[in-house]
Amino acid sequence: MALSTSCQKGIGIASTCSSISSSGVRRNDPERSNAIGQTPGVGRLEDVRLSFNQAVDVYDDVRPSYPQMFFEAMFEMLPAEPVVVEVGPGTGQATKDLLARGASVHAIELGPATAARLRSNLASDRLQVTVADFETVEIPPSSADAVFAASAYHWVSAAAQVDRPAHLLRPGGLIAVIELVQVDSPADHGFFAAAQPIYDRYGQSHFGPPAPTRDDVEPPIRRRFDQDARFERVAIARCDWDQTYTSSDYRKLMLSYSGTQTMEVRDRDALLDDIQALVESDFGGQVTRPLVATLTTAALA
Repeated sequence: MALSTSCQKGIGIASTCSSISSSGVRRNDPERSNAIGQTPGVGRLEDVRLSFNQAVDVYDDVRPSYPQMFFEAMFEMLPAEPVVVEVGPGTGQATKDLLARGASVHAIELGPATAARLRSNLASDRLQVTVADFETVEIPPSSADAVFAASAYHWVSAAAQVDRPAHLLRPGGLIAVIELVQVDSPADHGFFAAAQPIYDRYGQSHFGPPAPTRDDVEPPIRRRFDQDARFERVAIARCDWDQTYTSSDYRKLMLSYSGTQTMEVRDRDALLDDIQALVESDFGGQVTRPLVATLTTAALA
């Protein structure tokens, strides 16, 4: 199916959407660089994924929601009242949209405090929250209509990204992955270039390919589904999803990142102080993070 060419807008959000397509090139994501590509045990302090569990309040307060058109497209591909396994739900930024459309959601969340906030935010008899690692949690095979993740699937190992949905989905079931990709765009008014020396000062330099342009965004997960014979009808939707923050809210957003959480406290506080001061002194007290949201879907053959 093709998506409409406009996105529902929210306060402080600029959005323009494109139809599902299959073109584009590799992209970069500042959060993605912290993915571990392995399966540490639940609760181990060295597991960087648990850093989110230490910042539940700011995560809940400042992490963005996702384009409504993505959920509309997903649910057109699903039966009524579907059973959805959600990977890494956080405090419910996308879970609420699944529940609102009638899904029964089994949310697999690694962080105990994050899971508790999710239960508190979205009390529902159609929501089951399990504190576990998605890669190892016991779920009956062929029991789900969809496996879904928003801003979380890059934390899953490459093999499990395809093996787990192949195991959990019913024939014809849907894997759906939403990602937010920071892009190179004049919408940031030069903020990220100006901020780079501050990141460098605190050992937070960017490594890897540069941020893509909006037209060049391509979620890496698409290639895995394309190359796996167990999946078919691979499709991508893209949507401009810029987020504008006050200096204090951008500080909170940075604090919600795993890379910031794992810094030494003194350096982390100094980094946040300097970035907030830059936003206030040179950018009128607000910063726009230019983003493209992507939805990658594939069906189990």
